[in-house]
Amino acid sequence: MLYPQNIEQKIGFDEIRTLLKGHCISRLGAERVDDMAFSDDVVGIRFRLSQVEEIKRIIETELQLPGEDFFDMRSSICRIRVEGVYLEESEMWDLKRSLDSLHSWLEVIHRETDEAKPSYPNLGKLSEGVFSFHSTTQKIEQILDRYGHIKDTASPELARIRHELSRAEGSVSRTLSSILESAKKEGLIESSVMPTLRDGRLVIPVVPALKRRIRGIVHGESATGKTVFIEPSAVVEANNNIRELEAEERRETIRILQEFTDSIRPNIPELLRAYEFLADIELALAKHRLASQLGALIPHIEEKPFIDWTLARHPLLELKLKRHQKKIVPLDITLTDHSRILIISGPNAGGKSVCLKTVGLLQYMLQCALPVPMGENSHMGIFSSIFIDIGDEQSINDDLSTYSSHLLNMKQMMKQCSPTSLLLIDEFGGGTEPTIGGALAEAMLKQFATRGTYGVITTHYQNLKQYADSHEGIINGSMLYDRQQMQALFRLEIGHPGSSFAIEIARKIGIPEEVIADASDIVGQDYINADRYLLDIVRDKRYWEGKRQSIHQREKDMERTLARYEEEITDLQKKRKEIITSAKRQAEEILNESNAIVENTIREIKEAQAEKERTKEIRQELAEFRQQLSQEEQEKDAAIERKMQQLIARKQRKEERKKEKKSGEWRVESGERNEENGNKDHNFPKDFKVLPLKKGSSVRIKGQTAIGTLVEVKGKKATVMFGQIRSTVPLEQLVSSDSGENIEARNEKGEARREKSPLTSNLSPLTSIIHKAQLNFKQEIDIRGMRGDEAIGLLTSYIDDAILVGAAQVRILHGTGNGILRELTRQYLHTIPQVSSAHDEHVQFGGSGITVVEFN
Repeated sequence: MLYPQNIEQKIGFDEIRTLLKGHCISRLGAERVDDMAFSDDVVGIRFRLSQVEEIKRIIETELQLPGEDFFDMRSSICRIRVEGVYLEESEMWDLKRSLDSLHSWLEVIHRETDEAKPSYPNLGKLSEGVFSFHSTTQKIEQILDRYGHIKDTASPELARIRHELSRAEGSVSRTLSSILESAKKEGLIESSVMPTLRDGRLVIPVVPALKRRIRGIVHGESATGKTVFIEPSAVVEANNNIRELEAEERRETIRILQEFTDSIRPNIPELLRAYEFLADIELALAKHRLASQLGALIPHIEEKPFIDWTLARHPLLELKLKRHQKKIVPLDITLTDHSRILIISGPNAGGKSVCLKTVGLLQYMLQCALPVPMGENSHMGIFSSIFIDIGDEQSINDDLSTYSSHLLNMKQMMKQCSPTSLLLIDEFGGGTEPTIGGALAEAMLKQFATRGTYGVITTHYQNLKQYADSHEGIINGSMLYDRQQMQALFRLEIGHPGSSFAIEIARKIGIPEEVIADASDIVGQDYINADRYLLDIVRDKRYWEGKRQSIHQREKDMERTLARYEEEITDLQKKRKEIITSAKRQAEEILNESNAIVENTIREIKEAQAEKERTKEIRQELAEFRQQLSQEEQEKDAAIERKMQQLIARKQRKEERKKEKKSGEWRVESGERNEENGNKDHNFPKDFKVLPLKKGSSVRIKGQTAIGTLVEVKGKKATVMFGQIRSTVPLEQLVSSDSGENIEARNEKGEARREKSPLTSNLSPLTSIIHKAQLNFKQEIDIRGMRGDEAIGLLTSYIDDAILVGAAQVRILHGTGNGILRELTRQYLHTIPQVSSAHDEHVQFGGSGITVVEFN
């Protein structure tokens, strides 16, 4: 239960709903946002929040993200239930794209892990009973092209009609061009005049005085009356034929659309179910994006009324402060079985109401299944009802004063609150005479405590602070205030009541000192001293709390450092054991080998029948072997020691590389072998100066003079811009342009080049090539009459030149003919990534006989 009805406006949730809608792509998600409601169903809340968590995992881990074409086609799908109604071309295109998104989401959601379990089980439950409609998308692909227009091949009849229409338009264009040329020669129209469209028909603009010189039908005049538009008689019949063909084309298009619509009409219920699934996905996506915007997360959720929050932040206030480059002060608050009601006191404008609204808004967000901005260790419970009394509810129409409206709210709360309710009351007991107002507030507080309800209440009344100190289940809290700086700290501290700092604030504002002194005499020195002692206690507690937190943080840092050292020592001991085990195994192999040699020696001595010379030789060989064995053992010990030193040195080098990587610099190293990755020494000249290579450094390839700009380094590769050309080069082939390698030789080459070509004295070879291409490049190429392979070969070279010089648009003249050259040209252009579009020229400039190519 929620009270009052405008609770969302009171706590600011209506603004959160607006922010969430802003992250929706279509009406599907926006309607889901409107349908969001407060719930006390723990299972349902966890289920909906787990979907947001799985959406987050998909975005962070999937290499190919699912599509987000969430077009709301429900009204169109419902409309085609009537026989004869069909989907328009644009509706079919939107249906296709949304079904593609549906398929991509289902594919990701139902992908199984190595344990044969679904990767995203909670999203999988949403997709139960949803089909991917592969056959429907295949039918649409047969009808529509990649731009969403009906293909010529959608039906044989449509292909025939469009072919005849193309021929008719070409004929009209040629006839009109001929008439236009004749009129220009006779001086009837100016040479710059071109045909134009008027009411869908090609016409010629003519001066009114000469309109009778050209036979045809007048299709009106310009707004100024200085131009008359005439359709020559020679093209009237052809234009009529074009109109008839266009009508046939439209009829055939409608037939194709009706046929497709009839095929999907039996699947309307399944299609509507699929769009409900897309709506749920869009809502979960919007929640994830809102959580990213607010820095929100999913806390631990308890199945009982409970609040244990750390670093909680009011999301709307935080966004507002960020716009002014300010930081919000987070809130730590706890409500448990032993401290159910928190009484917050403190100065005006000290943050009491913000604290109250933060509790209400975050609790409401969670129970609407939204992530909340607070610390990771926070725990949130679930309340069955929330009651709120914030602001002035006075009403002239209902004859309610401010205090009457508060009493009406208190009546509803006392009547309906329960141990699972949360009360949020601002300025409890205010709005009337302080003595009776405080007394009523204390009596109502006693009722709330008796019912065992939870609540956050702000007040200035001293009797409520004293009541909280002496009764179980109620606890005091204060908003801190800096007496030295005379400003609010906006920090909540639980355990002690706060002062309203009335005297200090009055003195800061500039109230006369005699007035302040009179007020102090009226309330009595005991009250002033008690307030001062309270402030001193709060100040001392804050100081020691800060000390405690500082010591706690240092202990945590020390524990992390010790843990890191222990891990490193364990790692070293493990590697030492591995090295010793390996050495022992090798020693055992050597010992076995020595035993075999000794046995062989004994056998040879026996076979030699103890000849003195032979025995002496064998003994000498045995002595040499023992000496060699002893030397190898010493070398093994030394090798173990060196290996340990290398492990330590390698660890140090790793730390240094991490620091260099964080600094954003790359270095070209020379000299010793890199033991980390085994790379060989860079093959640089002996006099090469080692320089840091940063993003933006001037570099060149060894043995070449062209200078480029370093863009980035990835592993052993570097990306360099040479003029307009981006090139990937092995890092070991790059040298700094300031390295000094063969400067004299380079200067000699430069002088020779300047003597040969003064115009390009300051250009690199690559820039010279581009410059030469720009001088010779033309915006138009003519391939009419060429064979297919000959035309494509010429086009390949021409398009390469166009990309090299950075042309934005070119024209290819291939003529109309049978359309073979046009088709080959379009097929080739579709293979070029830099080509953004290729389309027919306007009809008066050549129509389908010319292809206009536009580049990215």
